[in-house]
Amino acid sequence: MKKSLLLLLALGLFGGASLAAQETKKAPAKKPAAPAISQPADVAAPKLGPDGAIQAGFAKSHESFVAVAKQGEAQVVFLGDSITAGWNRQQALFEKEYGQYKAANFGIGGDRTQHVLWRVENGEFDGIKPKAVVLMIGTNNSGAPDNSPEQIAAGIKKTLAAIHQRSPATKVLLLAIFPRGATDANNPGRAKNKAVNALLAKFDDGQKVHFLDIGPKFLSPDGTLEKTIMPDLLHLNAASYQIWADAIREKLASLVK
Repeated sequence: MKKSLLLLLALGLFGGASLAAQETKKAPAKKPAAPAISQPADVAAPKLGPDGAIQAGFAKSHESFVAVAKQGEAQVVFLGDSITAGWNRQQALFEKEYGQYKAANFGIGGDRTQHVLWRVENGEFDGIKPKAVVLMIGTNNSGAPDNSPEQIAAGIKKTLAAIHQRSPATKVLLLAIFPRGATDANNPGRAKNKAVNALLAKFDDGQKVHFLDIGPKFLSPDGTLEKTIMPDLLHLNAASYQIWADAIREKLASLVK
C-alpha cells in the first residue's frame, strides 16, 4: 500500500513538473523595451518612431510641404512644431492676417530643432523663395537632458543657414521660444528655453535675421502663464493666436516689403 502511494506521489510530481515545463515553453518571450532614441539638437535628422523608422505622420506632412514648396507661391512660410501647426485650427485668423502673403504653414507637432533642420535640407525650400519665414522651434528639445541650450541654439543657427543657402534673399523673423509652465519654478523647461532665447538674440543681424521675443505678451505682470492663455501651459488657444498675430503684424509687414 505504501509503495502504491509513493508511486502515485512520484507520478504526480513528475506530471506537474512536465506540465510546468510545457507552460514555460508556451509562454511567449517578452520583447525588450525599445531603446530611447537620442538625437543631437544640432544634427539634421528625421523624426523616428520606437522602431527606428521615420514616423509616418512626420513623413506625410513633410511630403505635403515639399509639394507646396514646388509650387513656389508662398511669400511667407511659418516653420516650427505643434505651436506653429496650431495655426491650422485658426484658419479664419490665418487667412485674415496672412492670406495676402499666400502664407504656408510648415508646422509639425512634436518637432525639435534637428527635425526642422532636416526638413529644410530635404526639400521644403526647394522651388520656393519666400520673402519671409517666421521661425519658432526648440521647446520640445527642452525636455531632452542631452540637448543643452547651446546645442539647441546651434541647431537653430544651422536652420537659418540652410534656409539662406536655398533662398538667400529671405528674411527670417526668428521668434523666441514661447514661455511654458505656470512659472519658472515649476517648469525647468521654461528656464532652459530662456537660456536658448538669450543665445538666439545674438543671431539678429538686422538684415536677414530679425529676433523678436513676444513671450511677455502671453504672461501676467508677475510672469505667470495662465491657463486662459495656454490651457495646458504650452499650447495656444484662439485668444493667444490673436496675441501672436497682433505682436508680429507690423514687423512681418516690414520684412515682406
